[in-house]
Amino acid sequence: MFTWLKNRLQRNGLTAYITHPVCLQHNMGVGHPECPERLIAIRDQLMAAQIYDSLHEVEAPEVTEQQLARVHPPRYVEYIEACSPSVGTFRMDPDTAMAPGTLSAARHAAGAVIKAVELVCEDKAPNAFCAIRPPGHHAEHDKAMGFCFFNNIAVGIAHALSTYKFERVAVIDFDVHHGNGTEDIFRDDPRVMMVSIFQHPFYPYCGDNPVGANMVNVPLKAGSTGREFREVVENVWLPSLHDFKPQMIFISAGFDAHREDDMGSLGLVEADYEWVTRHLMQIADQYADGRIVSVLEGGYDLSSLARSVTAHVKVLSDG
Repeated sequence: MFTWLKNRLQRNGLTAYITHPVCLQHNMGVGHPECPERLIAIRDQLMAAQIYDSLHEVEAPEVTEQQLARVHPPRYVEYIEACSPSVGTFRMDPDTAMAPGTLSAARHAAGAVIKAVELVCEDKAPNAFCAIRPPGHHAEHDKAMGFCFFNNIAVGIAHALSTYKFERVAVIDFDVHHGNGTEDIFRDDPRVMMVSIFQHPFYPYCGDNPVGANMVNVPLKAGSTGREFREVVENVWLPSLHDFKPQMIFISAGFDAHREDDMGSLGLVEADYEWVTRHLMQIADQYADGRIVSVLEGGYDLSSLARSVTAHVKVLSDG
């Protein structure tokens, strides 16, 4: 029997859906695209599609100082804490602001990925999706930017490497914006392979020049559609992942490359997210005993975000 099929048949339990109510309390102001309604729209669509009841909802814990310190130096964490306002907002940059609820939301967002890693690695869930905010993939080791404060997925990857002693972990990023923070944190770590697509030239205006053999980042021109995306996956991502043979897969699941999301200018649709998720599950089944942790990043048109997450989670939960 094929190994991936055997692993799929042996998996049991429900996909973990990890979130926390405090993630709704991070609010950067009226009209800001990274808004609390994003998580509400996702939950509503999962319920409407009758998928929510097939998930195991888990409340995210707070990340610990030790877990954060694997990725962010203590002086940076202290700076974020010092910037946290008791009223109003404090702007880290023109697009990224802290409100009174932000610090707790950010701590639970990072803690959600820690919890997801533990559930998946200890066979308490076949895979996991973290419905969290603020997002994280733009946060560098000592810099908040692009709506991000702590690099949630990097915190989870570091936990997997440290606690479960993996030698090869892959992170896949299909957000419309390049995951510069994840690249910054793992650019010199041969245990981590990053594969991604992103619109270029576009914020954060990097990623097109390779910074190491473990970074397989492919820029796409504005106007690219699912056809170009699938060509990259088939011709670049999958061969690289097969060569690397990851023991665990992490997904920076940004959905702002959808054609209805005016945050970017790519043309993906729900079927593309469903398609790539199936391919990544096959890689995980073949090399990683099915271990996948998916983490919400971008996606700002509420309707297309909710539909795309639902398509993605449906594949994860179907096995």
